[in-house]
Amino acid sequence: MTDFDAIDALLAGARQEVPLPPAGERRALREGLNLSRTQLARALEVSPSTVAGWESGRDPSGEVREKYAYFLKGARTKLAAVAPAEQPEETEPTEAGADRPEGTEPAEAGTDRLPAHGSGDDGDEDVVALSTPQPCVLCGRPARHQVAGFPQHLDPSHCGTPERTPTAHQAPPTEPPPPPAAAHPRPRTGGGVKVVPAGRRLKTADDPDLIATAVSAALDQHGGDVEAATAALVRRAIPDAMALLDQTRKGGRYDIVAHPWLPDVLRKQTSRGPDQIWEARPKWTRPELPPGAYEVTALDVNGAYLSALKTHLPLGQLEHSTGGRHDRRRAGVHLITPPAWEHDAYLPHPIGSRDEPGPLWVTEPTLRLLLRLSGPKYGLCDPPEIHESWTSGATEGLLEKFRVALKDARDRAIAENDDVTLEYVKAMYSKFVSTMGESNYNRELYRTDWMHLIRSQAFANLWWKAHRAYDEGLMVVRAMGTDELHVIGEWRAVFPEGRGVSEVKVKDVYTVGTPVAAGQDV
Repeated sequence: MTDFDAIDALLAGARQEVPLPPAGERRALREGLNLSRTQLARALEVSPSTVAGWESGRDPSGEVREKYAYFLKGARTKLAAVAPAEQPEETEPTEAGADRPEGTEPAEAGTDRLPAHGSGDDGDEDVVALSTPQPCVLCGRPARHQVAGFPQHLDPSHCGTPERTPTAHQAPPTEPPPPPAAAHPRPRTGGGVKVVPAGRRLKTADDPDLIATAVSAALDQHGGDVEAATAALVRRAIPDAMALLDQTRKGGRYDIVAHPWLPDVLRKQTSRGPDQIWEARPKWTRPELPPGAYEVTALDVNGAYLSALKTHLPLGQLEHSTGGRHDRRRAGVHLITPPAWEHDAYLPHPIGSRDEPGPLWVTEPTLRLLLRLSGPKYGLCDPPEIHESWTSGATEGLLEKFRVALKDARDRAIAENDDVTLEYVKAMYSKFVSTMGESNYNRELYRTDWMHLIRSQAFANLWWKAHRAYDEGLMVVRAMGTDELHVIGEWRAVFPEGRGVSEVKVKDVYTVGTPVAAGQDV
């Protein structure tokens, strides 16, 4: 291949971005067809806030840009066709093309080509009747026409609905439509429930997407102003989270006791003081490193509280019991004497940094962590001594649908660079956890025990990440709060990097220690 051949191949493979109309016209085209942002977003497989960003001046890229440009071009064509359709038809034009609407071309003899009414740069657009239906570029369903080479339904309302396959004797497009019986989709004989995708699951088509609806409404209310819409959504995150919880609890096996009686250990000792529950929040630093200089990576664990919603939660009012037996079918808080921990030189203590000796009240996740570490698989400590407990029958899946709904919305927001939905979802799950105690900001749910258990589950999850890093040969040097882990070594071989809930991000990279001089003993 010569240099010129390489250049020709490069030019042949290069793609120019499809031009888009100005931001103001984009919104006018959508509203001119009486389409909501949600309807358009669903057809383009993006979020309503993403469409709002496009209508505010932000441009899409890649394949979705081509689809959006195609929609705008089709919308412009459809709106431009309204006025000529209402005018009386003249059968004998005095000059070739004199009575054609601006931007149209005469149909070629012997073709099924229809004139497409448009304006501006789209005036040369052709609508061609297809002899064989092809998948619509917007919805994937069979379409009988194509515009500018792309198969599409001429009426956007047809997108997403099955159409009958045309026969060889189908009437030409210029003729009146066939009888209604032939135009409607085949009737469903099974009487089934229509479903649509919702993340990795399905949901019924009439089940509202509360998160997408709220985001779309906020953007409409604030004229597409992303910052103002985000601030408004964050302010209403608590009641919206409770509404989402109610929706995800429909058909659940268990009822939630929202305002149970609480024992004194779960009540504040003073008006502003804490209760007696120890959540085992880690604040650990490795006391010593081997000689040398090391590059330390501070990792940020994504969605710590969101992941912690999957934990064993008591269903009803807590009941008191004594003795050292742990019932895995129940969950609550426990008064224990923790075991000695002899691994502080390279792993954080499972109960966090606590100086006071003796018994303390811990949560279900902390107790289960200690019991697991004392078992034969790990053997890192002795079993804790259980003195008394306040527990109720429990399930690990009580908030699972709620968690999955938030996680799926978060994943979609990240994939679509939808910062509005991302901040809204983050506020929903973080404020849900922080206000479910005796808070004036959330009067629908008073479950202080749940608040402590979910927080402790986040701390236990971080401890297990520290243990995994250590077990895979990394040097763990710090563990802080719910989401911060500092390690030395090739951490990407252990943890996937990204913004997903199961991934980690880099928060900081720094150097610690002094290089060892040549010939110096190590």
